[in-house]
Amino acid sequence: MEPAPRFTPRIAHVSSADREFVSRICTEMTLSLMLHREIHSVGNRRREDRRCIRSVTSTYVIYGGSGGIGSAIARLLHEQGAQLHLVGRNESRLKKLAKELSAEFIVGDVADDKLFARVAEAVTQPLDGLAYAVGSLNLGSLRRLTSADALADLRLNAVGAALAVQAALPAFRSSSRVASAVLFSSVAVTQGFPMHTSVAMAKGAVEGLTVSLAAELAPKVRVNAIAPSLTRTPLTSTILSSEDQASSLAGLHPLQRLGTPEDIAELAAFLLSERAGWITGQVIAVDGGRSTIRHRG
Repeated sequence: MEPAPRFTPRIAHVSSADREFVSRICTEMTLSLMLHREIHSVGNRRREDRRCIRSVTSTYVIYGGSGGIGSAIARLLHEQGAQLHLVGRNESRLKKLAKELSAEFIVGDVADDKLFARVAEAVTQPLDGLAYAVGSLNLGSLRRLTSADALADLRLNAVGAALAVQAALPAFRSSSRVASAVLFSSVAVTQGFPMHTSVAMAKGAVEGLTVSLAAELAPKVRVNAIAPSLTRTPLTSTILSSEDQASSLAGLHPLQRLGTPEDIAELAAFLLSERAGWITGQVIAVDGGRSTIRHRG
């Protein structure tokens, strides 16, 4: 840093007290200028540090990459310069999105145990994060619930998440940073809704898995979950096919609207990033206030 100029005014025919006063003012002005330059220098260094962080390419795997929330996460991470591996069942949608985002993709069903090994083999570089944006919406009365339905929901939501993280561990350990896994729960775990027995049970297992993995994998891997309320995605299109029904359901939320995939993706991208470096073992609601605020009645 260049030395700050010293103010040296010419002082003549003034008293000793006046000279001392003027000298003190000049000294304070000099110190103020030096402080201003130092603050400006620190600001430049911080901006340079942020540019350096952004210039390092992160690598992420997104399960459910062709779905509403998964694709929103992928697009947001792509905007941030990430390298992506998308996993999903719908080959045509997955291929189209992968081309748009210059991403790798693996077609498969999380109900197939062999998929996770295939994903691990495809990711040849260190892995910085994983999002398991896979879910089901199997609504129905307890009277009609079968063990096959319940086990299928549990397998898809919780067991699949566990196996996805398990398969990613070697690549996580190769990362130069603390890796991050983001799983997905539901507002239905904390709020009792009729007809949600199977999905609430499965997503409750995801919350238990989240805190267990966070404890086991710390400090090398952070694990968190997001618990959305009703969000406009292809998965919920049947429920929201009627605008009257959609408006009625939106009115149950204090913020008076339904969620969007982008609402969820913003938090997911944050949790995957180093900016969330001191957050693990948390289940965070993105639900328009529905889980904590008594809006009606």
